[in-house]
Amino acid sequence: MRKLQSSSPFFLFLLTLLGTGSSSPQDMSSAISPDLSRVFTLSDFDFELPSALIAQHPAAERSSSRLLDGTGVTPTDRIFRDLPSLLKSGDLLVFNDTKVVKARLFGEKPTGGKVELLIERVLGGNQVAAHMRVSKKPESGTTIKLVGAPDTNDNLSATLLGRWPGAQGGLFRFVLSNDAGDEPYTLMERHGHMPLPPYIERAHDSLTPDTEEDQQRYQTVFARAPGAAAAPTAALHFDEMLLAALEARGVQRASVTLHVGAGTFSPVKTENLAEHRMHSEWYEVPEATQQAIAQTKARGGRIVAVGTTTVRTLESWAQSGLASADTTIFITPGFGFKWVDLMITNFHLPKSTLMMLVSAFAGYEPIRALYQHAIASEYRFFSYGDAMLLQRSV
Repeated sequence: MRKLQSSSPFFLFLLTLLGTGSSSPQDMSSAISPDLSRVFTLSDFDFELPSALIAQHPAAERSSSRLLDGTGVTPTDRIFRDLPSLLKSGDLLVFNDTKVVKARLFGEKPTGGKVELLIERVLGGNQVAAHMRVSKKPESGTTIKLVGAPDTNDNLSATLLGRWPGAQGGLFRFVLSNDAGDEPYTLMERHGHMPLPPYIERAHDSLTPDTEEDQQRYQTVFARAPGAAAAPTAALHFDEMLLAALEARGVQRASVTLHVGAGTFSPVKTENLAEHRMHSEWYEVPEATQQAIAQTKARGGRIVAVGTTTVRTLESWAQSGLASADTTIFITPGFGFKWVDLMITNFHLPKSTLMMLVSAFAGYEPIRALYQHAIASEYRFFSYGDAMLLQRSV
């Protein structure tokens, strides 16, 4: 995996296009202090959301979801398939091409206690890092018998090695194994369940198979690189007909990869935002995408990020100069965006880091107004919900 250092000629050229004179990397693990007169706290990102607006199923067609156009002075209600008319020839859409894996596995300890694993990352050597839901944590060295798919007898198991990434890490490191010695992605595809977020009400157990709808629709049409424990949801609205219409419009496409972790659903718990510690996610910006961005900026086109994960990827690369790395970037109001001009995003949870990110991008008060409009107009929220088109605030 190629790492583009911040001192490389190509990276310096890109920074020149952006009109910045510095290419030194910044610390991606810390919160970005607001360069504003107002100091934001967690409570500033809270709002009341009627539970009936939390989408439990996707729209009948991907591109038939609603689109709240927030690029003008007042909100405009549209349909997602209107997107080509809102973009210009020469704009560049950047997608996250990660693929959601069937990361949820169920099993039991030798004592009979139930265990649920949500695999966050494949580490190599059949080792994985996972969240573990269990009444009492087993000791290191314990082998958990996992439930296989119906009509299989693989002797699927997970042996606990310890915590990850270190002794105090929030995840657990396991070795996945079966009689055939299959690697983790094969085992998850055969025996796992789709890692739907907790607010989508489904039976989360070993006996209930995933629905065909969830298997198809909680995945983008261009998913390529397996490794995500959650979908890049803004991209779920794109179908082949819409992509063809965008191409006919002269809108270009590029992709990055960020393997979305389950931590994206973790609430912020500290009122002081600077005390929050972000989860880590791996990203990559391919060289072809780097060149497409440079060419777009050079001709005066706009970079349109599809989803917050694409924003986090591009801005992590801008900060560090690393085209492939782990990021814990935390974007709050006052952040200086380098690459992204427009963003397509779904509606996010109260008090979430994603609410802070979109507020940083489009402005705190404009986002509050857009969310009030969306709730009053009964837009559908969260992963299977509707979308917004946002423009970077000056």
